[in-house]
Amino acid sequence: MEHIFDVIIIGAGPIGMACGIEAKRKGLDYVIIEKGSIVNSVFHYPTNMTFFSTAEKIEIGGVPFVSHGDKPTRREALEYFRRVKAAYGLLINTYEKVIDVKADDTNYKINTNKNSYLTKNIIIATGYYDNPVNMNIEGEDLPKVRHYFDEPHPYAYQKTAVIGAGNSAVDVALELFRVGAEVTMVIREPKIKLSIKYWVKPDIENRINENSIKAYFNSYPVEIKESSIVIQTPEGLVEIENDYVFAMTGYSPDHNFLRSIGLQLDEENCPVFNKETLQTNLKGIYLAGVVCSGKNTDKYFIENSIGHAKIITDQIAGSLKLIVNS
Repeated sequence: MEHIFDVIIIGAGPIGMACGIEAKRKGLDYVIIEKGSIVNSVFHYPTNMTFFSTAEKIEIGGVPFVSHGDKPTRREALEYFRRVKAAYGLLINTYEKVIDVKADDTNYKINTNKNSYLTKNIIIATGYYDNPVNMNIEGEDLPKVRHYFDEPHPYAYQKTAVIGAGNSAVDVALELFRVGAEVTMVIREPKIKLSIKYWVKPDIENRINENSIKAYFNSYPVEIKESSIVIQTPEGLVEIENDYVFAMTGYSPDHNFLRSIGLQLDEENCPVFNKETLQTNLKGIYLAGVVCSGKNTDKYFIENSIGHAKIITDQIAGSLKLIVNS
């Protein structure tokens, strides 16, 4: 007889790992399936990134997270989550991609690129960082366009454009500026966002005020060419020389994957789920973390989503107990 799990968790980010910890604590038969490395999104953050949250706010499973500064770095976070995995002996199948999910009368069948699994319940904790929001303009598919940023050195002394005014855009602009790149920011809003990290905001505002970083406010790109970028500004179209474009336009959950499973989404592409139980329109399928957010990805983050793990596993453990006792 084929093995049937109590729950399979899709995604081994911080929230998926927290779900695994709670499943293990409750004695649930579980496994976590992850298409990349553990905390794959954190791994793909910029090399020099510093978290907005303090270390203690993103601790999971009661494992202490001690960082050298007030805010942990990407490198410290990667080390921390490896320690969490080891401390709990979490069962995580990395580099295994979920292809589809099918339902029968009593279970779900998950097919991956490596295996097939049967499970009574599913927790989807896939995050959003793998799905950049496109600008939908001509030239966006040129090789010089980046939706992710690793480190600044390759772009030293190049003419660069950064699209956006959020934390990612500001961090990229400042890092590029510090290695000698010529930086232009293209910002739809009339000013830098108020949500910018408080220790960074004065820096970017000073660089813009002194014109060492050029900023076009109330503006947006309309075309990207091999050696230039065309920007719509309040004064009209402006075309400037350009070597690289960093489109820090945000990211979104994989709505196509959610639909393919049969999950209901509203008119704004936000998954429909019970806010108290986190169960979707399909019995036994739950959402955890930022995948709950639809397009409002700033609504959920690590520190306010960790609690999803206990809420969901309480529901699953309770339902399984009812089945056993019935």
